[in-house]
Amino acid sequence: MTATALGRDDILALVPHAGAMCLWDAVLEWDARGVRVRGAGHRDRAHPLRGGDGRLRAVHLCEYGAQAAAVHGGLRARATGDRARPGLLVALRAVELHCESIEALPGELEGEAELLIDGESGWQYAFRIFHRGRLLAQGRVAVMPDTGAAA
Repeated sequence: MTATALGRDDILALVPHAGAMCLWDAVLEWDARGVRVRGAGHRDRAHPLRGGDGRLRAVHLCEYGAQAAAVHGGLRARATGDRARPGLLVALRAVELHCESIEALPGELEGEAELLIDGESGWQYAFRIFHRGRLLAQGRVAVMPDTGAAA
């Protein structure tokens, strides 16, 4: 991968997720096949995905994976002078969760998204989310173009 340090403002310009719902803070590196990202928002008591009990469940790592894929799509589009087409998450496959919750993990999370399929009818990515080198979650996300959205 190519070393490309990008910050949160860059990410916010690439994805439809706004404010606290943008889960990644930095792009560490990326290329045509994938991206590595980092974020520390999981410790925020006001995290938008936290449940009423204050917990941020491992299942929410699927959203982290999907957003890593969205960051990659945005980067690829920007590299060609375009904007990413809006997409809808339509499927999660082969998801494996290796923890219960993440709100108490110190430091940052790192995520990887690898492009598996790129077509007119949609995209498929593999994702992996880590904390200090430990795999927390992995799986695949399928995204279809949102034909009802304004480009």
